[in-house]
Amino acid sequence: MMTVASQVKQTLATLRGSQATLRLYAAQTRDGETVSVYGESLRVTEEIVKDLEERIKALELQEPQYKGL
Repeated sequence: MMTVASQVKQTLATLRGSQATLRLYAAQTRDGETVSVYGESLRVTEEIVKDLEERIKALELQEPQYKGL
């Protein structure tokens, strides 16, 4: 069974993978509007990444045994 901390870390890793895919798609398209949509998606996901990173820090402070997992 995964802990909350490990689930949040898994979600963060998945989101970072999604960001890499968005960057790749943005680099491959020539349509300006499409590039803009990818860019906005990247900005939104970056905010979520920051929130998840803060949540991980809080979880690790609450439960130090999960630090680095």
